[in-house]
Amino acid sequence: MLGERIKLARRKAGYSLRNLADRMGGRVSAQAIGKYERGEMVPGSDNLIALSRALEVSVPYLLDSQGIELTGVDFRAQAGITGAERARVQTEVLEWVERYLQIERILELDDGQWEMPFAEPRKLASVQQAESLAEEVRNRWNLGWDPIPNVTELFEEQGFKVLVVGLPAKVSGFTCLVHRSQAQSAVPVVVVNEMCSIERRRLTMVHELGHRLIDPEPLCTSEEEKAATRFAGAFLMPKEHLIRECGRERHKLSYQELIDLKQLYKVSGAALLVRLRDIGVISDAYLTYAFQSFARTWRSQEPESLERDPTCAKLEPAQRFERLCHRALAEGLISLSKAAELLRRPVKVVESELKGPVASDADHHQ
Repeated sequence: MLGERIKLARRKAGYSLRNLADRMGGRVSAQAIGKYERGEMVPGSDNLIALSRALEVSVPYLLDSQGIELTGVDFRAQAGITGAERARVQTEVLEWVERYLQIERILELDDGQWEMPFAEPRKLASVQQAESLAEEVRNRWNLGWDPIPNVTELFEEQGFKVLVVGLPAKVSGFTCLVHRSQAQSAVPVVVVNEMCSIERRRLTMVHELGHRLIDPEPLCTSEEEKAATRFAGAFLMPKEHLIRECGRERHKLSYQELIDLKQLYKVSGAALLVRLRDIGVISDAYLTYAFQSFARTWRSQEPESLERDPTCAKLEPAQRFERLCHRALAEGLISLSKAAELLRRPVKVVESELKGPVASDADHHQ
């Protein structure tokens, strides 16, 4: 695993073997680094530290003491994703998951495991069957039929690890599994692009849940994508609730009515229009008309984005990992410096979060 971690971090940095050797000041040769990556040699402690500094990753990440690996990382053939971008994302996910699982272990939590809503992924005979699958998941999770106020919190309650991080522009998100050498089951991770709007991030998370629950075998790639999209729409905008809000069959919708609905369900305007077509409230012809007229920019530019509302400036952050770190710190299970290391924040900032800014400033002035 050490060799794989060195190779992944090197690709993330965009270095060749020779580039990395130069970054290390020539203390080891390119040939030696190649042997490290192939597992033919093991670097000594000094060279390991030099590697971590040159690659800008931590020594614990390179050593991989938890035996963690990612599987099923699939950007679904998005164009323009370079090897360096893929390696950067994988490295960041691995580092974050290791810290997440470490704090769970310190707190003796069992949340590193999750249970699928079903015994195994479901085979769908058609894209339309994703509708009933979404209804079944909502029933299993006791969600009722009202809009979901916080998808991120819901996913973390169900055992997912949610990471909001910078991704390549054409990638809204992906899902993967984290395997540990001594764990009974894998940990599902959903990664979403922090550059996307909150409406897009919510849809992406549920779309990725769809991929986790749908068996792709009977479907072609395009059908699998459509099924995951249909699942996301049905999960976030339940059919009967949406019909109750806007009527069973409509020939026309006002702009403000659509804005009110998208804000009620916290979804993108484009996704709302497609959902209304899918459940028969509007026709294909009206959907085409909408995207050619008042909604012609909605696929690329969110109308009346939730982020414009100052009360929603920090809508749906992934907070569970931070809460666990603060809990362990407050209980004295980890030191202030350890909390700062896990949170990747300066000690002074973490101290302020523990004591409050007034108490922290008073301590420093004594």
